[in-house]
Amino acid sequence: MLRKWKYVPVVICMVAIFFSSSRSGDQLDSVLPWVQKWLPGLTDFNPMHYVAYFILGLTVAFALGKRATTGWGFILNVLICVLYGVTDEWHQSFVPMRTPDPLDLLHDGMGAAAAALLVLIVSFVRGKRSSRNYTIG
Repeated sequence: MLRKWKYVPVVICMVAIFFSSSRSGDQLDSVLPWVQKWLPGLTDFNPMHYVAYFILGLTVAFALGKRATTGWGFILNVLICVLYGVTDEWHQSFVPMRTPDPLDLLHDGMGAAAAALLVLIVSFVRGKRSSRNYTIG
């Protein structure tokens, strides 16, 4: 039962992505100047695909547990995120002034892959540290 709770952050992240992609083009354009006060170099919301799916990838890795630290776990993590990205792009086809964009899906996958790779690297480094043989003499 406790294991199922690990998926709650994944669902919360997916709901946040769904909510964000439900905003019309006009709604996003009205929010952009406010966001630019905090991120001055931002000209549009395209970089947010990387960020959102990086976070989603981290939550999926958390849910997968030890499996996320394997090659197959990496693939499963990215696959889950990209499949969700496909549904998100399809969903955007129904939102006013929004269209599905294959380039957005590529950015989604890159963000998820970066998160999954980070999990692999951290796992590898931790494994190296814990396997050191400390001998005196």
